[in-house]
Amino acid sequence: MATVSPSWAYTLQLPHDPRAPGIARATLRTVLAAHDLARLAPTAELLAAELLTNAHLHTNGSYALRLRAAESGRLRIGVWDSDPTVPRGFDAPDVVPPDMSENGRGLHLVRACADTWGAYALGGGLGGKLLWAECAESGC
Repeated sequence: MATVSPSWAYTLQLPHDPRAPGIARATLRTVLAAHDLARLAPTAELLAAELLTNAHLHTNGSYALRLRAAESGRLRIGVWDSDPTVPRGFDAPDVVPPDMSENGRGLHLVRACADTWGAYALGGGLGGKLLWAECAESGC
């Protein structure tokens, strides 16, 4: 008889604190290990780090990391923050930072390493935006 793994999702609310992205990455590794997905950790951690850092640097409020199972051993990583503005790295995917630029490479890395990615502004009570990326074993 075939077994079906139940879907799962975790959300970690984070304060606007410089230690929050590191705590979120440690949580990500724990969740992946608990669901036998530790093999995704290098790519998932890179994606999460870039999305979390973007939220921390470009907003003043709290933000959240959301992890959920996608089909066939894939992981969706989402980061919510209170600013509804989608960054240029997501709404203009052909934009690449200049060679000597010290900033702006994070979302370019997300686009390069994720299997799929996206962003959208949220209406209603939450507001803000959600940036997300999916990865599987074949990531960066």
